[in-house]
Amino acid sequence: MISGILNIKKEPGFTSHDVVAKLRGIVHQKKIGHTGTLDPDATGVLPVCLGKATKLCDIIGDWDKTYEAVLLLGRETDTEDTSGQTLKEREVTVTEEEIRDIILSFQGSYDQIPPMYSAKKVNGKKLYELARQGIVIERKPCPVTLSSIIIKKIDLPYVTFEVTCSKGTYIRTLCQDIGEKLGCGAAMASLVRTQVDRFQLEDALTLERIEALQKENEL
Repeated sequence: MISGILNIKKEPGFTSHDVVAKLRGIVHQKKIGHTGTLDPDATGVLPVCLGKATKLCDIIGDWDKTYEAVLLLGRETDTEDTSGQTLKEREVTVTEEEIRDIILSFQGSYDQIPPMYSAKKVNGKKLYELARQGIVIERKPCPVTLSSIIIKKIDLPYVTFEVTCSKGTYIRTLCQDIGEKLGCGAAMASLVRTQVDRFQLEDALTLERIEALQKENEL
């Protein structure tokens, strides 16, 4: 049995559970767990624990994470990202200075309401299961901390920024909250997780690469 941590580069179209399932097939063992959910459309760093290292899943899951997100201003959706159904579209009339000021105002701690399209459980049911049935329920705000926000590019209606945040932060919801505060609405257009503590994107391996290493007996 293999024991250790693999820094997986999750590709689009896979859930975190898909990655674990495929990895089980590649290394031929069942004792594998991931350390934090990434949406199917999101990509990037996903540390996966194997064998005895699965005891570390919860510990790693608590570590701060860094993301690069692209925000689309002027559009609101039911999923809070651009994969969802458009609920409202508005003209973007805010200035770059206003955008910078509002985005940076989220640095620090704030109470964030988890999105309906999320794996968070309420009364034993995952929110996304209810959302798919057209059911929207009241969610309690959860305290999150954004320790760093860096605005990398403004090319309206798109804004690219980097954020380092605590466990339980939904970047989709952050994008929506930014849009609401700006008064034009917003949705997340793309998301890459670039770092989980010491695990960085440039060192991450795709499942295809892991499979090749396994065949070469180098894993």
